[in-house]
Amino acid sequence: MEARNEQKIKTNRWLYAIYIGFFAGFIWGALKIVEQYLKFTHIVIGFLVEPFFRHEFLVTWQGVLVGWGFFTLFSIIAAFLYMATMWKLQGPWWGLGYGAFWWVAIYLLIGPLAGMTYWINKLDINTIISDFCLFLLWGMFIGYSIAIEYTDTSTSKREAIHKT
Repeated sequence: MEARNEQKIKTNRWLYAIYIGFFAGFIWGALKIVEQYLKFTHIVIGFLVEPFFRHEFLVTWQGVLVGWGFFTLFSIIAAFLYMATMWKLQGPWWGLGYGAFWWVAIYLLIGPLAGMTYWINKLDINTIISDFCLFLLWGMFIGYSIAIEYTDTSTSKREAIHKT
């Protein structure tokens, strides 16, 4: 038998965070646009830049693209933070909690104070539930994608596949 030179395949954590954050922002930002178009929410996709742009601009197609870009950038930053602090945690529940944390931070604390969102008592129930569910899924996408890539169980399965 011939001895094979076995190398472990390692994914660069920080490039992977950019990759996951980009697709989290792209996919869930697109769903946020659909939410807004179908009138499930009154919070525009560009809510993160609402203090810096006029609301009239953010509801145009150019403003939607700007908002989508900033939501994607926000998602990349959030994926970096998850990678830096919680990358070893297994399972989808941590990602759900991460999404809930960001919803609370943005919709109950930072958003109303910075003028990004309305205070919770001014929002209708459809906006609250739709955006909360979107942030849960967004957080689970980020958290579970990173957990699958970097926990021992997935790493050993990936290594076993590459050995054959």
